Amino acid sequence: MLSKNKPLPWFLGLLLALLLPRTGCSQAPQADSVVISHAEFLRLVDQYHPVARQAAQQPTRAEQEIRQARGAFDPALTGKYYGKTLKGSDYYHDWETALRIPTWFGADVKAGWDRGTGPYVNPQEYTAIGGLSYVGLSVPLAQGLLIDERRTAVRVARALVGLADAERRAVRNKLRLSASKDYWEWALATERLRLLVRNEQVAGVRFAGIRQRVLAGDLAALDSVEALSELQNRQAQRVAGRVQWQNAALVASSYLWDAEGRPRELPPGAGPQPLPGPTAWRAPAPDSLAALAERAQQQHPDLAKTRAKQAQLSLESRLLLNKLLPKLTVDYNLLLPGRPFAFEGSPQPWQGGYSANNYKLGLSFAQPLLLRAERAKRQLNLLKLREAGWQLDYDQRQVANALQTSANDAQALAEQLRLQLQATANYQRLRNGEQIRFDAGESTIFLLNSREASLLAARQKLAELQAKFAQTQAQTRYAAGLD
Repeated sequence: MLSKNKPLPWFLGLLLALLLPRTGCSQAPQADSVVISHAEFLRLVDQYHPVARQAAQQPTRAEQEIRQARGAFDPALTGKYYGKTLKGSDYYHDWETALRIPTWFGADVKAGWDRGTGPYVNPQEYTAIGGLSYVGLSVPLAQGLLIDERRTAVRVARALVGLADAERRAVRNKLRLSASKDYWEWALATERLRLLVRNEQVAGVRFAGIRQRVLAGDLAALDSVEALSELQNRQAQRVAGRVQWQNAALVASSYLWDAEGRPRELPPGAGPQPLPGPTAWRAPAPDSLAALAERAQQQHPDLAKTRAKQAQLSLESRLLLNKLLPKLTVDYNLLLPGRPFAFEGSPQPWQGGYSANNYKLGLSFAQPLLLRAERAKRQLNLLKLREAGWQLDYDQRQVANALQTSANDAQALAEQLRLQLQATANYQRLRNGEQIRFDAGESTIFLLNSREASLLAARQKLAELQAKFAQTQAQTRYAAGLD
């Protein structure tokens, strides 16, 4: 028979708890479950997430923009024929065939063959029966000599390669930041559920022990009511914690996709890696923070986008300045009677070689008198350049401030974590001491429950700080523009 003066041994209480009906306690993910590390989680996000895949298309799109701009330098082969026959009489036959090859230096290389015959052909287009071949150049002497639309388009497309890469990195980094925050929320919900399950198990064991002591007459019946109420309260907390864990896992699984673009779920029994421990609670050192800030100023995606925009505007500014010059173009063609590429012995072959005595010269000139449209475009471009410079200064300040803010948060959280760890250890000592007093009959179940509630709150606060510290580390990488 149990003594009324001695408390029930702890191991006997545990045995009695196992013999009681189940309380419906739901287990948190076990320690031997499949662990998806933070690095592996981000790797899957980078590889298969639709947003990451869309961002990965940006460099390819930029390459096609360059290819499209280079199309302005493609050689062009043109030809036309006009002929007229009326009532059995030939009026004229006019052939024009030309090959035009644009060059990077502004001049166009030309080659062609013209043939105009018939009694009513335009005298300027009349040739011998074999036609007239030519080779020559078309050279702009003012507007278009140093820069033109074709060269500007290619240079702008090349500058936009940097913009496309910056866009890709910006979208990818934003996705990684969001995924990291939700991953650590999942890790926090997992740790919180583990604490609540453990807390419920302790209350279940205690209720079983107190129930036996009440039946033995060692404790008042009211103590069993107190223990049962606490057990039910912790069961309710565990149910709420499990819902939070399920929702956090659902949010984390929304980042997972397969190679075919289909959404995937977390594997059964999968869990996140543990929250960062004391060895990871370190803020960036001043030297490393300075190096990180310097690196951010050089390669942050937001700054890279603004610089690419500046480069684009600068190229357009050069073109608009060139537009203020008059259009002055000279065309010079060397002429050779006969059909080009004719084999020896064929009718009307080339007759000799090209000579400087046989040529066709043309000169064209155009100049608006007021240049209001050109000057207005130039001034608008200068205004945009000035705005882009101000935007770059602003963005640089914002990047520096965001990085410093993240570093300050990390420093404060590291100190809070150390203090909270000490506070949690103290709450653990108080709880253990209260348990000893309760077993000795010198305390009450109410005081013991209060100590355990304080310990649970301290542990949860510690877990929240750990998760927030991990999120701050991800925020620091995002603020620095690191991939």
